[in-house]
Amino acid sequence: MRQLIYVPIVHSEVDFGSLTHDLRKRYIDRFGLSGWRQRIRGVDALWQEIRTKVMALEIDFHKLKVYQDGLPVCGRELEIVEDLARQGSKNYQLLVELAERGAMIMGTEDAQLLVEEYLRLRDGLDADSETGNRVTPGEDLLHRRDLYVAKRIRETLREGETGILFIGLLHKVDEKLCQDMEISYPLREGEEVER
Repeated sequence: MRQLIYVPIVHSEVDFGSLTHDLRKRYIDRFGLSGWRQRIRGVDALWQEIRTKVMALEIDFHKLKVYQDGLPVCGRELEIVEDLARQGSKNYQLLVELAERGAMIMGTEDAQLLVEEYLRLRDGLDADSETGNRVTPGEDLLHRRDLYVAKRIRETLREGETGILFIGLLHKVDEKLCQDMEISYPLREGEEVER
């Protein structure tokens, strides 16, 4: 059976690249500087917990495939990971550590969908105020990204292999994976689901 370790994440400011300054400003405008500092501390604490749990997993890191929210399939995955780790991303520092232990970093997302997400965030489309059952552009894009990530995992994680997926809290990739995959959630004590 294929195994997937599912790790919900919160992005740090470094993870947003060129959008960091604007997102920081928006956050401070809404919640104040103390709110921003509290968020940074909270994100750092979460990443320390994630790192502790992941490094305690009883797995052969040489047989681990690492899938990452926002990492395009492009042939330069490790270069991107190392660059963001150098910039201070705790998420990407953990990925470098896993790679150093033998794990294989996998391109995870469709580059075109990531460009759409970048443009959506840059243009402030997050502020969609429509009500009702209509799916917002952001929700539709998230759904399409989730479908792609699930397809990518299905196509690259072989029988008997283990993968780990670091994915934002709003994603629902686990709901889109096939039935022959065992999914574990190390941040939720003891929760395991066979699909």
